[in-house]
Amino acid sequence: MWRAALSFAILLLGANSVFAAPSELAKIQTQIRQAEQKDKQLEQQVKTSDRDVAQTKKKLVSAADKVSSLEEQRAEITRKIADLDARRAVIAAELDQNKGRVTDAAAAIAFVAAHPNFDAADMRDYVLTSAVLVGLSDNFDAQIRDAGIKIAELSRVIEQREIEKEKLDRTAKKYSDEKNQLDKLLRRRSAQNEKLRTQQIENQRKLRELSARAKSISELSAGVGSSQMSSDSRFSMRKLNQPVRGRVIVHFGEKTALGLKSDGWRIRTRSGALVMAAADGVVKFADGFKGFGRVVIISHKNGYNTVMTNLGTIDVIVGQEVLAGEPIGRMDPNKPEMYMEVRRGDKAVDPARLFKEND
Repeated sequence: MWRAALSFAILLLGANSVFAAPSELAKIQTQIRQAEQKDKQLEQQVKTSDRDVAQTKKKLVSAADKVSSLEEQRAEITRKIADLDARRAVIAAELDQNKGRVTDAAAAIAFVAAHPNFDAADMRDYVLTSAVLVGLSDNFDAQIRDAGIKIAELSRVIEQREIEKEKLDRTAKKYSDEKNQLDKLLRRRSAQNEKLRTQQIENQRKLRELSARAKSISELSAGVGSSQMSSDSRFSMRKLNQPVRGRVIVHFGEKTALGLKSDGWRIRTRSGALVMAAADGVVKFADGFKGFGRVVIISHKNGYNTVMTNLGTIDVIVGQEVLAGEPIGRMDPNKPEMYMEVRRGDKAVDPARLFKEND
């Protein structure tokens, strides 16, 4: 449109060139060429900016997966170390008890040895003394063998703990680097979203009104709208990873603690676990909602919405397009349990149809 206007101006100038001084005409034509050149530069900048945003998103997906994997790995190693420390404490306590029993057995043997009664005239006492000595000796040997077994196990536990600690230490630098890279990319994405941020003031006002009126997550999800329903009811061509790594403790259709049927999954997560977009989509809601902490709702193709609750921090804004696996925030450290609901239109969908269930 800009170029069409410029072309029209050139034609107009050409038609009226008899009325313009040659120098004035040349000046106007130069300005038009400069404007056209500036327009081309702006177009190129927009294309470059779009490419940068797309590249940032792809890098974020990769970085988020690495960070989430490392966090899960480090949590597992930490758990193993805690288990080994607990076992070491148990063995140490057992060794202390064993040491006491060995001491008692040795003292008993020493006492009998110091007060022998081997008078052949009294065969009964002789047999009793021999039996006591044999019994004490066997008990002493058993306690020594048990102590040896426990000492060997303690050595293995200590050795295994050192191995796990080395693994944890080795991941520390890698995790720090990956986390720094993720944070850097999140800052870059935030800067790229500045234009979008200026457009969302009115959106946020409407969403806050909706949030105040909605009585449930289902109403909230319905209120923000979803993508166009289509005859294709597939969410994805394949089963996807859950938006947060953790264990499903309440499934779709099961009774909740309040005795109500669950319309989604409750997922037990690590404290502060990274939350990612379940699939490509557009952020429709990113704010607090009564009883559910911070909530993110993303609209996907074919009329699907995913609802994720109990986030501690949110790193996306309303209207933002996200890729599958792109980080959107972190779980609340004080409430590491996500309620995730998937809806298509006004109906809840069993997440088991769409997502792999982590062990």
